[in-house]
Amino acid sequence: MTARGKRLLIGTTLPAAALAVALVMYAPALAFLMDIAGYRGALRTVLPVRAATFTTSDVSVPTRWGSVTARIYAPAGRATRTAVVFPGVHGGGVDEPRLALFCGRLASTGLTVVCTPLPELREFRITGRSTDAIEDVTTWVITRPALAPNQRVGLVGVSFSGGLALVAAGRDSLRDHLDVVLSVGGYGDLPRALRYLCTGQLPDGTTRRPHDYGLAVIALAAAPKLVPLDQVAVLESGIRTFLEASLDDSPTAERAGPLIAAARGATAGMPEPARGILTDILDRNVTRVGALLLPLLDQLGQDPALSPDRSPVTAAPVFIIHGRDDNVIPSSETPLVAADLARRGNHRVRWLLTPLLSHADLGGAAAAGDAWRLLSFWRQVLRVMDAAPGS
Repeated sequence: MTARGKRLLIGTTLPAAALAVALVMYAPALAFLMDIAGYRGALRTVLPVRAATFTTSDVSVPTRWGSVTARIYAPAGRATRTAVVFPGVHGGGVDEPRLALFCGRLASTGLTVVCTPLPELREFRITGRSTDAIEDVTTWVITRPALAPNQRVGLVGVSFSGGLALVAAGRDSLRDHLDVVLSVGGYGDLPRALRYLCTGQLPDGTTRRPHDYGLAVIALAAAPKLVPLDQVAVLESGIRTFLEASLDDSPTAERAGPLIAAARGATAGMPEPARGILTDILDRNVTRVGALLLPLLDQLGQDPALSPDRSPVTAAPVFIIHGRDDNVIPSSETPLVAADLARRGNHRVRWLLTPLLSHADLGGAAAAGDAWRLLSFWRQVLRVMDAAPGS
């Protein structure tokens, strides 16, 4: 967890009366947020919540597209609630630090957690195969009594997996087996989110500079449409190097400078247009790269399996949380997907935009109201899980 994350609650001052209420009524949620933020101060020690111990084991889970590796976090004793967690577009696996921290903290609340980084997303590709894999892994979990004794689970998707998880949740195989769906920094309509990354324009007409990481992911998908066939491999290799170097929480972070330098050196021997495109990506020139990709959006992301707004709606309770200033997936996606779900009959949707979340990471001090809203939101998630049928 970053230093900014550790300031989450340290930098927030709650009124004494509100703090007293929180200590009693909100203790599990408050303890979770403190733990995920890395807070180790005196306030955590007085909470009547102790982290459950857990063990981990790795398993191979079959899907229609091949087996994937999942890590099971099993708390001591017999857990009755289960969460299946899918991270977003990231090259790391089950050992990725932020993912391991998040899943470990979930398990410490007494949940059995099944964490599954998906192969396509690990390769920086957003395809319908990942939606299928989310469905298949979750189905596998609910058919294992040792993992889901009640044949019910909570489904958690982070970043781009937040949107994909909402799609999978609407499929018939999962319809009667979900306690809750939690989307962290997800989206409702992929083409709309991609358009933002290319233009920086939000649906309300305002602008926010898009993150170069998300734009590079689009460029990787579009590479075969951007350059001649004999240049595709070299351009894709250069983009992947950039994406790997951009993972500031991974083991490659210490090598980010050399990786970028190596990619720049490789451009010297590249033909155009691959050389110019990769140079703009390495320079983080979101304006030029976005303008190049914009005409291709009609050919990218159109598969209904990639967008909740274009797929059957889940009947499960849905919680959506988003960083207010997120510039990887814009926070404008959250109220839009919530409204779409409600319009199509799911009236159990709760959502929150918070300055305490960047894209998929807690961080920063905030006003008491913001901390309270985040605390209340997470308490609702835990309460829905506790009240789920069969719990």
